[in-house]
Amino acid sequence: MTTFAETSELEAGLEWILSAPKDAGVVELVVRRPRRDEREVLDEGHLDPLVGLQGDDWLARASAASPDGVPDPDTQVTLISRRVMELLSPDRERWPLAGDQLYVDLDLTPENLPPGTRLRAGGAILAVTEEPHTGCAKFTERFGSAAIRFVNGQQGRALRLRGMYARVVEPGAVRPGDPITKL
Repeated sequence: MTTFAETSELEAGLEWILSAPKDAGVVELVVRRPRRDEREVLDEGHLDPLVGLQGDDWLARASAASPDGVPDPDTQVTLISRRVMELLSPDRERWPLAGDQLYVDLDLTPENLPPGTRLRAGGAILAVTEEPHTGCAKFTERFGSAAIRFVNGQQGRALRLRGMYARVVEPGAVRPGDPITKL
């Protein structure tokens, strides 16, 4: 049985989350979602301006969710703080359940990475977008009600604790252990 983090544990870790590197961090995990509710942890992913993470179902998922059937490139790739994930689940094997593609050790707050900021992740260039990234019912089911309140609450949203969206500007490969740097 999975034990979920308590609110007090999450709040106690906020200072540690906010002490993440500001300008240069590390890609910890690259995860592809080939189909709904499936995850593949990759040794190497390829980011592409047309499809996001190659082999990921973002294109099909985004098209189905869009009223006009056209996927929004501003939601191609999601990044989440590995520090947030470590607090939500010390079992790294469970991290991909969050549904993000890049798990990074970098300060993702809007003050550090406002929309338009460019990031080099491995060999690819990403641009931070304005679209808010929030947790859903599946996130609650997988990480608990304290987790969803932590990331989706007023402070959590203001700090982007659930992570952020980016679009691919220049294609390239990205691997765990690659640097992620603010340009």
